[in-house]
Amino acid sequence: MKWVYFGKLYRSEFQAGCLAKRLEQDGWIYGYHDPHSVEIFRSRKGRYGVRFIP
Repeated sequence: MKWVYFGKLYRSEFQAGCLAKRLEQDGWIYGYHDPHSVEIFRSRKGRYGVRFIP
């Protein structure tokens, strides 16, 4: 399986962490499968993003 990158980079790790938690928790609310793995990564320019394996 390959990583799927969320389309936005954030200035702080906290903002990216909020999105990562939302991706993990929204599956049971909306009835779709949870991603296998969700990860926060840091880009070369120092911004933070979220990637996941569906």
